[in-house]
Amino acid sequence: MSDRFARELLAWYDQHGRHDLPWHHNRNAYRVWVSEIMLQQTQVATVIPYFEAFMARFPDVEALAAAPEDDVLSHWSGLGYYARARNLQKAAKAVVNEFGGEFPDDQQQLEALTGIGRSTAAAILAQAFGKRAAILDGNVKRVLARYHAVPGWPGQTSVLNTLWQHAEQHTPHIRVRDYTQAIMDLGAMVCTRSRPKCQQCPLQSGCAAYENDDIRLYPGSKPKKAKPEKTTWMVILEDHQGRILLERRPPSGIWGGLWSLPELDPALGADELSEACGQAFGFACGDAELIGGFRHTFSHYHLHIQPARLAVHSTGKVSDNDGQRWLHRDEALTLGLPAPIRNLLTNPEQTALI
Repeated sequence: MSDRFARELLAWYDQHGRHDLPWHHNRNAYRVWVSEIMLQQTQVATVIPYFEAFMARFPDVEALAAAPEDDVLSHWSGLGYYARARNLQKAAKAVVNEFGGEFPDDQQQLEALTGIGRSTAAAILAQAFGKRAAILDGNVKRVLARYHAVPGWPGQTSVLNTLWQHAEQHTPHIRVRDYTQAIMDLGAMVCTRSRPKCQQCPLQSGCAAYENDDIRLYPGSKPKKAKPEKTTWMVILEDHQGRILLERRPPSGIWGGLWSLPELDPALGADELSEACGQAFGFACGDAELIGGFRHTFSHYHLHIQPARLAVHSTGKVSDNDGQRWLHRDEALTLGLPAPIRNLLTNPEQTALI
């Protein structure tokens, strides 16, 4: 192996890398793929219990393709970025219908599947099939940006292209499976975003950022833009049977396809909620009882949520349909719910802590 970067990285991995992650067992393209999608924007420690539960319920691509969407979203609840779960199932159906349930071992065919980009496709090729393919996830970008002192934010096309060139340059022709895990591990365990452990890094001697004592400059930060603040009322409408009304959100957008609580115009006063519910749903209900509000942050804005509980006196004009359901809380918690809504329904008095 002529590339010093790969050689020293692999030597470190043999001693210190992670060799026993759940997706390393019974390794196949399906398990690698699911782990890669879960690991987008999410740390390994958080992903592990989700991955194990997901595999128990959907052990293969056929099971995932055939499952009800609500079931898939329920097993994804808490991981966030729910479009990933919908795309996962859409891609699973394509693998079943177009490839007979076998993942293709071709970069272009993998990238053609919904939700699979260049780096994810390469990870599947390397990890599942042992093919030489360069990956470039967040951890790898950070390692390469520092090692080669690549200036600029990796979200910029020119910076990204430079990092891809370095990724291709260092990816070896042998031990590709170990190498891809090694460089991800190095970024996650040593070359971390803050307080990197440079004294433990096998690549220290060749790292341009370390040699110039300016590690903090790499990778460049995304230009900051203030996130807008939004507010909403979320109403817990409870009938005499103890059931609450849930609504399915539109398939695209925030919490797409998940079940959530009805929302009302934030301009309304608390004393106007009862009348507003009557106008929106056509039933009579009591006065609103306010619950501790909280703020939930999305990738591009902050949402201030003020929950209110209202007793419903008649539900005659709202019956179960594809977009609305009356459910007891234990039934509701089996559906795909956004994490803040799940917390709200489970511990309504503690939502101010979310």
